[in-house]
Amino acid sequence: MCLKKRCLILSYIFAAILLTQSCTMKQSVDTLVTNARIYTIDSASQVCEAMVIDEGKVVATGFEDDLLAVYTSANRLDAGGHTIFPGFIDAHCHFYGLALGLRWIDLVGCTSFEEVLERTSLADTLDDDGWISGRGWDQNLWQIKEFPDKKRLDERWPDRPVVLIRIDGHSVLANQEALERAGITPNHGFSKGEVEIVNGELTGILSENAADHIRSIIPKPDTEATLDLLKEAENLCFSYGLTGVSDAGLDNTMLNMMDSALREGWLKIHIYAMAEPTFENIELIITKGPYRHDRFHICSVKLYADGSLGSRTALLKQPYSDDPSKSGIQVSSPDSLREICELAYANNFQVNVHCIGDKAVREVLDIYGEFLKGKNDLRWRIEHAQVVDPADLVLFHKYSVIPSVQATHATSDMYWADDRLGPVRIKWAYAYQDLLKQNGWLPNGTDFPIERVDPLLTFYAAVARKDLSGYPPGGFQIENALTREEALRSMTIWAAKANFEDEEYGSLEPGKWADFVMLDKDIMEIPMEEVPEVNVLQTWSRGKTVYLK
Repeated sequence: MCLKKRCLILSYIFAAILLTQSCTMKQSVDTLVTNARIYTIDSASQVCEAMVIDEGKVVATGFEDDLLAVYTSANRLDAGGHTIFPGFIDAHCHFYGLALGLRWIDLVGCTSFEEVLERTSLADTLDDDGWISGRGWDQNLWQIKEFPDKKRLDERWPDRPVVLIRIDGHSVLANQEALERAGITPNHGFSKGEVEIVNGELTGILSENAADHIRSIIPKPDTEATLDLLKEAENLCFSYGLTGVSDAGLDNTMLNMMDSALREGWLKIHIYAMAEPTFENIELIITKGPYRHDRFHICSVKLYADGSLGSRTALLKQPYSDDPSKSGIQVSSPDSLREICELAYANNFQVNVHCIGDKAVREVLDIYGEFLKGKNDLRWRIEHAQVVDPADLVLFHKYSVIPSVQATHATSDMYWADDRLGPVRIKWAYAYQDLLKQNGWLPNGTDFPIERVDPLLTFYAAVARKDLSGYPPGGFQIENALTREEALRSMTIWAAKANFEDEEYGSLEPGKWADFVMLDKDIMEIPMEEVPEVNVLQTWSRGKTVYLK
């Protein structure tokens, strides 16, 4: 055999060897997750043993042996048999409100106005700006379930402005000094019912637009302090397994600050931000169409149709059962809602309107219908949808309107909601299963800081419909409970879908961001009463650890 032919044969053999070796070489990746029970939340609802992560994204999921045969990594996460879910997403919350509230007096859980005063007195030296601010009181927890007045505040703090915000954020109690600084008098220019007056005198109770006005003049922390508070709020969210938040209403200053904080790496959580319809937001954002940068996304405008049930400002078709003199407050006129909807529709912006009462829901559905016409994928949302006339449910389906709910509202309100609504209307309230049936999916959140940040309590409330003591034994209107899988989807992939982010995260599928949470127990298998005690062991965002217990 000639030398040339022999070399040619050897080269073929060598090439074949290299080809064989290349076929058997393992692919190096950033992280291998093994020894786990992984709920992918894909269309097939797969439960896997292992996951491959590279460059912040999921590469593959499947059986551990199969993946280890193909991939290798210097970074191995042995889950120890624990359960992994996609990172939880809060579909409706107030992330900035949570951050801001970290510097306010915590009034959550006060069982009397006396306790409110006691907590406020103990903390009244904390503010350097002279203002005393607190949030979280709820008269429904008191023996006498009536709104307080400002007399005791005026006696204790005659020269310092005091503003104490109700748990729902829709009403406040302010002392005389704060009222004077806000320019609020008995001859106010607000809508009927927004400034409470008894015998010609201000009681200090303000609702809706009046409450918003006085809150707006409370001095805010400077930029550096705000960024620190946002970071503290983010760490709290990560500790509960949240990797995405939907902030329901931000002005232009805060939108810019969050965008910068995420660009600079100060924050790492995914933020879907709903823009308030301010002049700056309309001119600089809404008319320019959706904005997306890395972890920050603005594609919606947040509007208000009414108030809250707890404050009796939710707009109802018929008067309140426990106060026939009231039917709620229309926070925004139909014409103003219609004007913003027209602007949003023209600029491919999503519209998300706060609607608690059945009249507010119906009015907004009708306005939506003028633009949406029929089935569509614009994902315009009704936030809360707490009381919906059964005759109006079909309109959610007709116009593809998404009800965005908060399951813990049902278990927080169930003690007194029937007093507000009566025995017939209460059956229309917190009807999550009825709402789910309209389009086959719905997003779920907490509305924090109105409710606790913990998404596991959302899951528990959605499925069990009970409070943490197990009341009521059979569950509150259990016919409208979600299944475990529905509840899980509502705070992962469906929450992402409501934000137009379901192609990026919300499930653990190849090509999506590796956002996930590891729990010490499997909430899909354990008895429901154990769910509130489950611990978050780890939270990962984009393939990196952001929380470790």
